[in-house]
Amino acid sequence: MKKILSALTILAVSFGGYASELNTEATANKGVTYIPSEAVKKSQKEFAADRFGIFIHWGIYSMFAQGEWYLNSGIREDEYCKAAKGFYPADFNADEWVKAIKGSGARYVTFTSRHHDGFSMFKTAESDYNIVDGTPFKRDVLKELSEACAKEDIKLHLYYSHLDWKRTDYPRGRTGRYNGRDSLNYNWDTYYKFMNNQLTELLTNYGPIRAIWFDGYWDHDEDSIPFDWQLDKQYEMIHTLQPSCMVANNHHVNVIPGEDIQIFERDVPGENTAGLSYQELGALPKETCQTMNGMWGYKVRDTDYKDTPTLIRLLVKCAGMGANLLLNVGPQPNGEFPEQSLSRLKEMGEWLAKYGETIYDTAGGDIQSQPWGTTTRKGDTLYVHLLSADTCDLHLPLDCKVKKAVTFDGKQDVKFTRHKDKGIVLHLLEIPDVADYIIELTTK
Repeated sequence: MKKILSALTILAVSFGGYASELNTEATANKGVTYIPSEAVKKSQKEFAADRFGIFIHWGIYSMFAQGEWYLNSGIREDEYCKAAKGFYPADFNADEWVKAIKGSGARYVTFTSRHHDGFSMFKTAESDYNIVDGTPFKRDVLKELSEACAKEDIKLHLYYSHLDWKRTDYPRGRTGRYNGRDSLNYNWDTYYKFMNNQLTELLTNYGPIRAIWFDGYWDHDEDSIPFDWQLDKQYEMIHTLQPSCMVANNHHVNVIPGEDIQIFERDVPGENTAGLSYQELGALPKETCQTMNGMWGYKVRDTDYKDTPTLIRLLVKCAGMGANLLLNVGPQPNGEFPEQSLSRLKEMGEWLAKYGETIYDTAGGDIQSQPWGTTTRKGDTLYVHLLSADTCDLHLPLDCKVKKAVTFDGKQDVKFTRHKDKGIVLHLLEIPDVADYIIELTTK
């Protein structure tokens, strides 16, 4: 039974015993040593080789066409939830989604199983507030997506929100404050059990899940006494249910023990233009999540999509830092990808079909994040990606010896000389106006 507690009791019960430094690796896992299993290490290696994935933000919020945070805009939670009764995405086709994803050159997809509004996009015994039991659609879209991914060999990752703007047992944080919920009516124990029961369903009923992608930890980053999400037990449960499943958390702080991927939101690792990436660069495989336009969920007025060359350069910059790009699509309420998304996916797929060997299975290059571009490496081959070079004589401060330089397109020899201090200078006849002009160096 949920209990209504006084404000004084809340402080004592909710936050007492949660003390630790919030913005460190130690938060709820202080003193924990985590060594990933061989199964997780295999998944990490596979993940790092993939370099490109698609993020899908889809839920009943698409019906309002105002983005995935619409319930945080001050509307009442009970009014918002009525939208579920009208959610009928008649044009949803998992096979078409996955074919578009595979055609983009992406090798995995991350799907929002449950976002901050608390609506579950899968069949769950934990709540009727889900797409099967709470809508006239009555279909388990996650089950269909899982089956379609298996057919096309697209790996499936699942986004799961740690925070909830609907459930009264979730201890309210800094968001979702004005939607009509009673801030005194919560029960962390029942909420934690609810989450773990749902995660158990996701890792039991939907085939191999390569990663669980958490979000919402930051909802309690302003608490006067740091909040303990009890991540150590939750992470351990995930690794037990599916030993090859990785854990990722978009928490905007340093890596916490038990995590297998480090996430950066809207920024290439090492940058912080969006103000969300304060964390230190760790040793884990890395991933940058970014939108095609401005929002994650569908917003009818948000048609300012990044052009394909911009998206290609973002993918290349991520690869140069040894990171993946997780590029978002916000499906429409009818279940279709927006036409602008489909065209970008198609064009990126065409580029990767030609230049994918300079991205897939590569490591971050010897030179990273320069004004002119970046590099990626595969064995003795170093790919120089010129993204915005303004000179045809390019100094590359390399520690390795360069034996040969050719253009990736056409394999035409490129003249180079040893630099007096370090590395080489490429002498290019011209730099074409393309998204990425690639020079291939054979090194020793």
